[in-house]
Amino acid sequence: MKAYTVCFTVALVATSYCSAIPPKTQENHKNRVYEKDLSDQDHELNGDHNAEYDHDAFLGKDEAETFDQLSPEESKRRLGIIVDKIDKDKDGFVTEDELKSWIEYVQKRYIVQDTERMWTDHQITNNVLTWESYKNRTYGYADDDEFSSSYKEMIARDQRRWKAADKNGDGQLGKDEFMDFLHPEEVEHMRDIVVDETIEDIDKDKDGYISLEEYIGDLWPNKEGEEPEWVQTERTQFHEYRDKNKDGKMDHAEVRQWIVPPDYDHSYAETKHLIYESDADKDGKLSKQEILDKSDVFVGSQATEFGEALVRHDEF
Repeated sequence: MKAYTVCFTVALVATSYCSAIPPKTQENHKNRVYEKDLSDQDHELNGDHNAEYDHDAFLGKDEAETFDQLSPEESKRRLGIIVDKIDKDKDGFVTEDELKSWIEYVQKRYIVQDTERMWTDHQITNNVLTWESYKNRTYGYADDDEFSSSYKEMIARDQRRWKAADKNGDGQLGKDEFMDFLHPEEVEHMRDIVVDETIEDIDKDKDGYISLEEYIGDLWPNKEGEEPEWVQTERTQFHEYRDKNKDGKMDHAEVRQWIVPPDYDHSYAETKHLIYESDADKDGKLSKQEILDKSDVFVGSQATEFGEALVRHDEF
């Protein structure tokens, strides 16, 4: 799989699930299908994957601008501090195992911190959160018939996810269950919800399937100018790998294979990608200088939480 395919596919999933609580206004509700550009950068630059696109897409334009205010020297200095943390045995090199462990650590840390932040934003009684309390805090205090049709769809979608996360079926969520609700892509019993929501977001004609046109429309929503090479590659991917039964569309099982493939370890794939891009002397490990020389690759990766770690004070 090419690097840009990995990064872009991950972007689709992560953007959808980083924050499960929707904004209070319908206009700001962020769907999986983007309603505005994630970045001013081109996804490709001279035919190659552009790390700046991923950086902007994950941080958001405002936060990316904050990072961009750092001088190159300061950003590399801060990256160097993080490299020292990744190098657990302090031998001056980052091995595959050390890098994979670090990526797993920052991903878990983000999920725990995000859950804690969301948890404290709600009214918790006896260490549980009720559906009514969540719904009222998220969508406002109103009778169901007062909500618009769009809000009703959002509420129904949240309630379906809620029921899947409610493992003991008592109608309320403890903190661990709430974590599954916020980050369904992380646990097996929530994966079908991820697939259902993905299909609903991309399936414009609401026939329960994702056609080639819908698939490409989700990846390349604006369709401005000549079709880039990576889009043509995705067309081939759809025909040869996504559409297993060759009926011209993806069903639930095929979408699941696409977005949550079995035996796919994202941390391992990200580690391999970073080493491949940065290991100048091809010795299978990374020196600090090799990482600093490829700082743009690391800023566009989960190893630095897509650059956010370089502007967050608690990291230093």
